Amino acid sequence: MRTPIVGGNWKMHTTRAEALALLVALRDGLADLGGVEVAVFPPAPWLGDASNILEGSNVAVGVQNVYWEPRGAFTGEQSAAMLVGAARHVLVGHSERRHVFGETDADVSRKLRSILDAGLHPVLAVGELQEERDAGATMDVLRRQLDGALTGLDELPTTLVVAYEPVWAIGTGRTATPEAAQEACAAVRSMVAERFEAAAASGLRVQYGGSVTPQNIEVLAAQPDIDGALVGGASLNAEAFIAICRALAAAKRI
Repeated sequence: MRTPIVGGNWKMHTTRAEALALLVALRDGLADLGGVEVAVFPPAPWLGDASNILEGSNVAVGVQNVYWEPRGAFTGEQSAAMLVGAARHVLVGHSERRHVFGETDADVSRKLRSILDAGLHPVLAVGELQEERDAGATMDVLRRQLDGALTGLDELPTTLVVAYEPVWAIGTGRTATPEAAQEACAAVRSMVAERFEAAAASGLRVQYGGSVTPQNIEVLAAQPDIDGALVGGASLNAEAFIAICRALAAAKRI
C-alpha cells in the first residue's frame, strides 16, 4: 500500500507576508488530515520561516533546487547538506530547470545523488514537451530522463518519489486526460521495474503534475498508478490546496 503524497511547488511566487499567511493556513487547515503525506516547496528565502511554522505539523518542507557540491565557492547556490534539519524533500529535474536553465540529465543525476547522500528525500520530475508528445516520443523521453537520473544507483531508493509532469500541461490550464496520465505513470513504474526489482518498483510513489485543481484531482487520483500530485498554481491558494489534499486522501481510502 503506497501512501499518497501531495507536493505544492510555489516556484518564484509570494512575498514574505504572503508566504507566512499561506504557511499558517496550510498548517492549521491540514492539522487533522491523515492518510496522505503533504509537502510544500516555498522559495528559498522563506525556508527558515517554513521550517519554523511547520515544525511538528502534518506538512513537510521541501526545497525547489540544490547544487550537487556539498560546499564551495558557488555564489547563489545551496547544497543538500545545508538543508538537513530545515527540509525533508528536494525537487530535482523539474522541466523549468531543464528547459529554462539548461540542466542536463547528467546534472539531474549529480543533484539526485547529492540529495540521497544528505539523507533527504528526492522528488524527481520527468515529462515530455508538446512536440515530443506529438512526435510519439513520450516513452523515449521518460526512459532517457529516468535512466539519466538513476545512473550509478544499484538499488531503488525507498525515499524517491517520481513526478510525471508533461511540460505542455504545466501552468497552461491543460491537463492530461486521466487515461494518458495513468499510461505515463504506469510506464514510469514499468521502466523502474526493468532497472531494479519489480517489488521495489511496486512501492515507488508516482505523482502526476500539470494544472492539477480541486476539480480534476479526484479522477486523477482514481488511477491505479497515480499516487499523488505535484501542484503548481493551485498550491498558492490555501483553500484550493487543502481541497486537493483532502480529495486525494478520500480517493485513496476508497
